[in-house]
Amino acid sequence: MAVEDLAFLIPLLPALAFVLTFFFGKKLPTGGAIIPIVAIATSFVISLLVTLNLLANPEEVVSQSYSWFAMLNIGILVDPLAAVMLTMVTFVSLLIHIYSTGYMSHDKAPSRYFAETALFTASMLGLILSDNILQLFICWELVGVCSYLLIGFWFEKPSAATAAKKAFLTTRIGDVMFLTGIIVLFADLYKIFNGAIPDGVFILRFDEIFAHIPEIAAINSTIFGMEVSHITLITLLFFGGAVGKSGQFPLHVWLPDAMEGPTTVSALIHAATMVTAGVYLVARTFPMFIAAPDSLMVVAYVGAFTALFAGTMGIVMNDLKRVLAYSTVSQLGYMMLGLGVGAAVGAEAVGISIFHLINHAFFKALLFLCAGSVIHAVGTHDMRQLGGVAKVMPITAATMIIASLALTGMGIPGTSIGTSGFFSKDAIIESAYLFGESTGTWLPYFFSIAAALLTSLYIFRLVFMTFYGKPRTDYGGHESPASMTIPLSILALFALIFGGLTAERFNTFVSETFVNNFVHMDIHELATLGGYHLAEHAGHEPLLVLWMPLIVALAGLVIAYLVYGLKIVNMDSLVSRNNPIYKLLYNRYYQNSLFTNFISVKVIYEGFAFAGRAVDRGFDWMTKWFSDVTLDAGESLRQFQTGAVQNYATAVITGVSLLVILVKVVMEVL
Repeated sequence: MAVEDLAFLIPLLPALAFVLTFFFGKKLPTGGAIIPIVAIATSFVISLLVTLNLLANPEEVVSQSYSWFAMLNIGILVDPLAAVMLTMVTFVSLLIHIYSTGYMSHDKAPSRYFAETALFTASMLGLILSDNILQLFICWELVGVCSYLLIGFWFEKPSAATAAKKAFLTTRIGDVMFLTGIIVLFADLYKIFNGAIPDGVFILRFDEIFAHIPEIAAINSTIFGMEVSHITLITLLFFGGAVGKSGQFPLHVWLPDAMEGPTTVSALIHAATMVTAGVYLVARTFPMFIAAPDSLMVVAYVGAFTALFAGTMGIVMNDLKRVLAYSTVSQLGYMMLGLGVGAAVGAEAVGISIFHLINHAFFKALLFLCAGSVIHAVGTHDMRQLGGVAKVMPITAATMIIASLALTGMGIPGTSIGTSGFFSKDAIIESAYLFGESTGTWLPYFFSIAAALLTSLYIFRLVFMTFYGKPRTDYGGHESPASMTIPLSILALFALIFGGLTAERFNTFVSETFVNNFVHMDIHELATLGGYHLAEHAGHEPLLVLWMPLIVALAGLVIAYLVYGLKIVNMDSLVSRNNPIYKLLYNRYYQNSLFTNFISVKVIYEGFAFAGRAVDRGFDWMTKWFSDVTLDAGESLRQFQTGAVQNYATAVITGVSLLVILVKVVMEVL
């Protein structure tokens, strides 16, 4: 049996591990952690072998479909895009599960934790493997349920329960948009087929969707007085789902609070699973986006703004995990920007964005696990109470520095010397420059450069405040056990070398996603359909453009060192509630108050309460009216109930006589 025939086991094994761990984990050591670890390790081996086979034979895409309901199907698709995602998710999830055996060793419910993380991993793998948009949406919702369970894992903490509900409800906004997009897409395809779907044609499978892109683009509707192409409408609705799942502005508000769960959950959400789902959705449906006149422009602008916006808040946070959470939002913005610049670089945008997604998974998982190592050892995640941690935790400190260098994209332009982030993040910024040249829209490029400066500033602020200087409290501390430091070391190695080893081949490999034997797409033709003309100057950017990301990254490092390392500036005057700028950033632009207190309470809660009261009063009025009419009718009819038999006999005779006369008249007329 070929390994491709085992691809269906990739999500199935972690799902089975969920069942076994849930029912039998309490009776096993470490909460039954060995079950999901073995299952995910096996899934990783299968994923890796399938990926290696695709690298050698790009045309051998794995496609298996089975009829479900008439025109719908259940199936799996492993093409280059899915293959790299499967390998990354299983690998990073495996390391996080191994790390968790040490981190969760003192928790009172480890079996529930490992069962839920196994289901989380299985749901994400199922999402990636889906060969149709409806199946992807079902797994998309499973991912959302698992995130709710894991963010609120310590449900006895009010803050954790609140954060879980906030994540669930906020992402539902995007999910409703995504589902609406699927409904519109289905209706359009049904209309194109005139309701006669041939046998064996699965209407929502990706190859079928992509084959009818020009016909979908030709369908228009008038919305709010404007004529809108359905391809634009559908892709914007899909992007709305991605905005919720991948924490883009303005639906990013749930992500920083998601750290209320165990730190390992944060690593899983921020690196390998939930937040990457939105980026994957846009990448998977990229042919639809590039055919849409306005959608890619929206993706580029929202992504670039999110990258900058989140960075401004990251520089003032004092919680280890919250800084990293805003970092994730910012980096997700870069990934969306990488896809949005497809208006200039075509299918290469998918390779650029997903390459950063993969590299980000390594160094962001490492950042969160390093933070977890510190929290596990010293018992606090407030950077103001730390300092000098490197002396007691040298391995954690070294791997954190490597992850920080990778996040900022340190490397030498024009060479193969650099961290993983250098090869992917710089490519996005350079593509944003080409986007500006091609479209005359320069704002995304300037936002990406400013965000790169803030990225360096907030991450090295974290490093200097946490690991260097003198301890600001008596926190004690010790290096974490091998079950935690070994995964840190492995991730650090990948954060250093993966980008350099794979940069040349990765983009070409992933860009072949839409030109294989499952889907044959002419991206240039679709770009023309969308009104774009792809740039032809890649690789000839000015020298300053190539060096600018490194310049701003070094500038952020120097500023952080001078302010938080050497302390040449007294921050007390700046870090004050009397400083309106600091107050605005520290309060996160008052988004939490806006969403939680105004939108959630005033608009949603009180709005539904008002509507409920109106409906309730309406029913009360209708019930009272019906009751009054019935009573009045009964009172009127009672007047005829005299109790005299002769009256009743008279009424019957009169009625029968009238009926006979009526029948006679009708018969005469006919």
